[in-house]
Amino acid sequence: MIKAVIFDLGGVLIDWNPRYVYRDILGSDEEVEDFLTNVCSPSWNHELDLGKPWDQHINELIDVHPTKADLIRIYKDRWVDMLGGPIHETVDILMELKARAVPLYALTNWSHETFGTAIKEFPFLRLFDGTVVSGEVKLAKPDPAIYELTLSKFKLNPRETLFIDDKRENIQTAWDLGINATQFLSPRQLEADLIGYGLIPSEDGYDENDDMNGGGCCGGGCGCHH
Repeated sequence: MIKAVIFDLGGVLIDWNPRYVYRDILGSDEEVEDFLTNVCSPSWNHELDLGKPWDQHINELIDVHPTKADLIRIYKDRWVDMLGGPIHETVDILMELKARAVPLYALTNWSHETFGTAIKEFPFLRLFDGTVVSGEVKLAKPDPAIYELTLSKFKLNPRETLFIDDKRENIQTAWDLGINATQFLSPRQLEADLIGYGLIPSEDGYDENDDMNGGGCCGGGCGCHH
């Protein structure tokens, strides 16, 4: 029986993508992909998730790619513009779980320097009973240590916990540690998985009073998104 749910944030509840910025600046999709593959790469960004100071990390990269200095600085200066907004349907699911008194936690790969901005942009992040931010603990998924820290910090039993993440490698680590896990592909798929775990009712069992109690009321238009 699942007694608690751990959510990833980026790609599950929040749409974040540096392409939103660089597509407006660079001349073609090919240039965008080249820059995000070979300069501000996923592995480079992962160091930010691990808590490396932004200014230091950016200056070190500029030393390697001096002709790209302005583009590299934009990664920090326009970081907030890389936030595409909440994934509304998943936020609705989060709110329904909250209304059903399911203990909710977040485990996110996120720089500690920018997470405060995320809290201001997305107040629904305050719905969690606890959050582990990789940049704060200097560990990041898929390192098993950050999962073990999360379980220990919140006193969670892995066999009674469900972990949701959009990346397969992060799901695999959870499985290896005995945590129930489902890979996020779409809100509809997640809803079906949660129905299967008995955490939310099927549509046939929908309670029309849920909206009165705060479940499923979000729909992308309420104050939790502003």
